[in-house]
Amino acid sequence: MRVFVDCDPGIDDAVALAYLAARPEVEIVGVGAVFGNGGVEVTADNALRLLELYGRPEVPVAVGASRPLVQEPRLAPHVHGENGLGGVELPAPTKAPVPESAAELLVRLAREYPGELDVLAVGPLTNLAIALGLEPRLPELVRKLVVMGGAVRVPGNVSSHVEANINNDPEAAEAVFAAGFDLDLVALDITMETVATGAWLEELRAVPGVRAARTSEFLDFYADFYKGIFGVRQCAMHDPLAAAVLVDPHLVTEAVEAPVRVELSGSLTRGMTVADLRLSPGRDERRPTRIITAVAGEEFLGRMLDSLR
Repeated sequence: MRVFVDCDPGIDDAVALAYLAARPEVEIVGVGAVFGNGGVEVTADNALRLLELYGRPEVPVAVGASRPLVQEPRLAPHVHGENGLGGVELPAPTKAPVPESAAELLVRLAREYPGELDVLAVGPLTNLAIALGLEPRLPELVRKLVVMGGAVRVPGNVSSHVEANINNDPEAAEAVFAAGFDLDLVALDITMETVATGAWLEELRAVPGVRAARTSEFLDFYADFYKGIFGVRQCAMHDPLAAAVLVDPHLVTEAVEAPVRVELSGSLTRGMTVADLRLSPGRDERRPTRIITAVAGEEFLGRMLDSLR
C-alpha cells in the first residue's frame, strides 16, 4: 500500500504513525502537516521527529496550511501539551521539510500513482481542500480516503454537536465531503468507544524499547486529559483507529452509507457533520460516505500494541 498521511501531530497522530510505520507492506510516501493540535511549524517538526522515532526517516514531510480557509485557527495544547507530544522531548530531526507544500506534495503523488494512493486524513481538512483546488480530479486519482472526524449520532467533543477536526475548518471539510472521494469516515461515534484502557496502557509500559517507552510517555499525558472525560484513566484512540480502518479493513464489522454534509452556519451547529441516514445510496447527488459504526476493538488494540513491540 502507498499511503499519504495528512496530520497534525498530536499524540494520537503519533500513535497512528507508529501503527503505519510498523507495517512492512505499507509505504508511507508522504506526510502533510497541518495546523490543529498545534501550529503547523510544531506539527511538521513533530512529524519529522516521529518518523525518525518509528523507523521511517526517509519519508518526506511537507508543511501545509497554517490556518483554516475562513475562520481563525483553534489549537489544542490542553489536550496534547504545548509541544503537541505531552511535553515529551524527542531528538531534533535530522531532515528538514521538503520545499513543496503539503497540498502540492499530495497532488504530485496522486498524479504519480493514479489509482494506487490511499490518503489518511487525521487533522483539519484544509490541505485536502487546497489540493482539490490544485487538482479537481483528485478524487479520481486517489484510491481511498479515510477521514478521522465528525460526530454523526453522538455529541461532539468541542461542543454539543461538533468534533474538533471538522470544527477547525468546516469549509474545507464540506469541500472534501462534496468532492466525490471513495471516503470512509471514522467519527467520534466509534472512536470514543474504542479506548486504550488503563490495563492496556500498563501493558504498553512493560514493552521494551525506545519506541514503546516514548509512546507510553505521550499517552500518559493524553490519559490524564481523558480521565476528566471518562472518569477513569483511559484514552480514546481516534487517529490510530482511522489508520487501522485503512490498512486493516477487516477490522470493520459494521458501517452505514449516507451522504455527509458539514453545516457552515448556526451558533450551535457550525461544523456539525450531518449524515442523511434516511436516504439509500443513489438517492442523493453527493457520493455516499461509508460511516464506520462498529469495529473489532480488541483485535485493533492488540495490533496497536504489536506495532510498538
